[in-house]
Amino acid sequence: MMAMPLLPVAQRLMKATFLRYIGASAIALAGDMGLFMLFVAAGWLPAAAAATSYAAGIVIHWLTSSRLVFVEGARTEGMKRVRQKGLFLGSAFVGLGLTVAIVWAGDMGGIDPMLSKLIAVGLSFVVTYILRKTLVFAAA
Repeated sequence: MMAMPLLPVAQRLMKATFLRYIGASAIALAGDMGLFMLFVAAGWLPAAAAATSYAAGIVIHWLTSSRLVFVEGARTEGMKRVRQKGLFLGSAFVGLGLTVAIVWAGDMGGIDPMLSKLIAVGLSFVVTYILRKTLVFAAA
């Protein structure tokens, strides 16, 4: 009987773009961090592991963001869709640059790669959300 009152709450929460973005980010982050740990364990340089795993996360995030998060703003076609993909990729490169720079700086400073990656995740999350909300998927 308790599930019935939760349904309207869940529906309201799903309408909140930021909460959907957190969910999409969690999915992309799971792929990113899983690959990052695998690459570091395999002996990759932390910055190279961060760049490669982040790139995989970009693909995952595009798929979830354009289909589940920014649904209204993502409904474009033709050149508008091409522009949107370009802007998304641009925002991803900003996040990638931040991530690689932070992980590299941490590595040079003797900081554990996982700690550096977690710091990078937090900063990249905020910056890319702002870019995607205001530029990439802004409703036309």
